[in-house]
Amino acid sequence: MKLSKVSSAILALSISTALPTYANSDRYVIQVDPQKKGIVKALAKQLGAEIHIDGNGFIAATFSGKNLEEVKGLLNNPHVQLVELDQPRQLMNFSDSAGNPTDTQVTPYAVVQSQADQVNFNANAGIKVCVIDSGLDSSNTDFNWNTITGDNDSGTGNWFDHGGPHGTHVAGTIGAADNGYGVIGMAPGVDMHIIKVFNAEGWGYSSDLAHAANLCSQAGADIISMSLGGGGANSTESNAFENFANDGGLVVAAAGNDGNNVRSYPAGYSSVMMVGANDANNVIADFSQFPSCETGRGKKRTTDETICVEITAGGVDTLSTFPAGLATSSSLTADTTGFASSAMENSGSASGNTYFMGTAETSDGGANGNVCVIDRGNISFHDKVANCEASGGVGAIIINNEPGMLYATLGEANSTSIPAVGVAFEDRSALLAAMSASIDVGASDYGLMSGTSMATPAVSGIAALVWSNHSQCTGEEIREALNTTALDAGASGHDVYFGHGIAQAAAANDYLTNNGCSGGVTPPPSGDDISLSLNGYKSRGVKYVDLTFSGATTSQVDIYRNNSLITTTVNDGAYTDTISTKGGGTYTYKVCEVSSTTCSSDTTVTF
Repeated sequence: MKLSKVSSAILALSISTALPTYANSDRYVIQVDPQKKGIVKALAKQLGAEIHIDGNGFIAATFSGKNLEEVKGLLNNPHVQLVELDQPRQLMNFSDSAGNPTDTQVTPYAVVQSQADQVNFNANAGIKVCVIDSGLDSSNTDFNWNTITGDNDSGTGNWFDHGGPHGTHVAGTIGAADNGYGVIGMAPGVDMHIIKVFNAEGWGYSSDLAHAANLCSQAGADIISMSLGGGGANSTESNAFENFANDGGLVVAAAGNDGNNVRSYPAGYSSVMMVGANDANNVIADFSQFPSCETGRGKKRTTDETICVEITAGGVDTLSTFPAGLATSSSLTADTTGFASSAMENSGSASGNTYFMGTAETSDGGANGNVCVIDRGNISFHDKVANCEASGGVGAIIINNEPGMLYATLGEANSTSIPAVGVAFEDRSALLAAMSASIDVGASDYGLMSGTSMATPAVSGIAALVWSNHSQCTGEEIREALNTTALDAGASGHDVYFGHGIAQAAAANDYLTNNGCSGGVTPPPSGDDISLSLNGYKSRGVKYVDLTFSGATTSQVDIYRNNSLITTTVNDGAYTDTISTKGGGTYTYKVCEVSSTTCSSDTTVTF
């Protein structure tokens, strides 16, 4: 369990996905004819409405004290297409604890579990992830800030000023830089666009998300990542994400943290990839929601795997970036060897010889001037530390009595002052044998959090990582590749907890390399029997590649882009390929005689 002095302390935080009591129940989304939106806005204001969002084809407004049917009656206007409840949306986390990897770069377990450490991120592909959350703390240096942009939602403040640790933690899981310290993201240094939609209390509305989806698209994002959700579908919100997906993007959202079978939105929309959470042992998290994949009743009952959990990733005690100084960390060294530890309470440092106090149920003069090593059990953690301090101990190490790390606090009535940490049962023998120990507990820029909120950015980052090496693919094709190659876990085959299984970056990357974006057959080997030249250019944001070739003897030719057959066309010596995916990228082409291994050499163009 040795881990370069990386450590953690737990801070319980549980946010239900139920409707928040402070959300407005009289706030509505009004879909309108875009050409007549001004008329509808004027009408709404005349009726006493407060306009919140002026979106693309819709407005969001509060009609104080009026229910949905009343508002529909008031807005009985030919330019109004639909009036619906503006559904509340909120952040999803389960627990929060802290870590401080200040002296080395730490690889979070989910990176290894998902094979992300086996795939190189191609920064030149220009893949961009849009993170809709609570903002990103600009003081954290573990990001490539030259590739990060953002937008603010009304009333939430600057996107680069954090609204709590959630958004910074999420962004770090996606793209923390590979820079030798801190943590490393799934797609280190990936371009990100941050949209801060949540207020200080951590909630917003479905119209905020619909508007944010449009902003993501305007920013050129390929992936939308949302560690958030709430009850009730909203067609305006659904349409926004469906449009993004139809344009070639990928939308990823959290399943929810209530540990039940309730379907949360926006994850529950068919256009959105729903993500559940597993732990470091490939076990489903007890908080991960598991809605049914079935829809309809009786003879109309069907199975739709796009409205339930599709995939999972590490979401239990995941280490990532925090706003500066908001996490609490500990470091533990015993006989010069660093051990993982969990900060309990009491900032400060302590060093000395070790003294084993058993379960520390009474005072013991042998602890005077020493660091107490204590077994868990029989009495409270607070009383164990208090007995150590009363005996003259300068610090306390409490060992778990079951496999795994001990995450605990000393309680609200803590009266002790010496630094105390929890450690894993697996390290008991080494710590009992140690002659000396040093403890340090203090503030950190890195911490642990748990939730489907943490699994979601992991999948978003994995998708960006894989997509960066196959930038010719669409978001739907990346989604399919991740599902096809996921590691089966839980019940054999697809199930409601894991979906297709745990995301596997290397397997998805190899699948696309071997089969192409559409999962087709392996292309023939390259050769030099046919000559090929390329000319790449952009027009109105769309990429075009003119292929000029000669030497083929068949009436038709097969054209491959990045080892995927894209067309069989007449052998007239020319073909223009249109690439609709966003961002830059490198594309490799070859031309072959139809259904033959007679081909050109690979030829590459870069945008």
